[in-house]
Amino acid sequence: MPPDNPSPDKPQRPQQQLARSPQPFHADSLPRGRDAIAALIPHQGAMCLLERVEYCDGERIVCSTRSHAAPDNPLRGFGPSLGSAAGGRLAAVHLCEYGAQAMAVHGGLLAKQAGAQADPGLLVSLREVKFAVSHVDEPGALEVHARRLHDSEAGWQYEFEVRATPRVLASGRAMVMKR
Repeated sequence: MPPDNPSPDKPQRPQQQLARSPQPFHADSLPRGRDAIAALIPHQGAMCLLERVEYCDGERIVCSTRSHAAPDNPLRGFGPSLGSAAGGRLAAVHLCEYGAQAMAVHGGLLAKQAGAQADPGLLVSLREVKFAVSHVDEPGALEVHARRLHDSEAGWQYEFEVRATPRVLASGRAMVMKR
């Protein structure tokens, strides 16, 4: 499923020329399951939040997951809350981690396609982050969309959206610095 524009009402920023895969990755080559995704990113075990790559090309990735609803999600009960009412709920701010993991998977897939390993990165900045919810209580799967805006020797900039179709739950931009 090719991604639609993450923010159709928002003007697109000019992009620096990126090294792109000319074609989307073949569906059979996309990681299915946490183990396949964990092989591409530093997050392991329950902290590997994504479960499937639905689409990927040189610029975009779409992942899906139901890990937000898992009672053993390691992010439950942490983060901003309204007193003790959060009681094990997943705060919306954690959706930024879902977006960051999609970015890492994207980098891992591009590196693997080039016969290399992805450079390690450090999330250094989140910008223009917007939340439509305070906590994630969606029963169905989440779609995590990420689009690379900039690629340089110093790092990468992406925009991301986390959706519970058709609703956008969180969106923003992230800067990752190469380590």
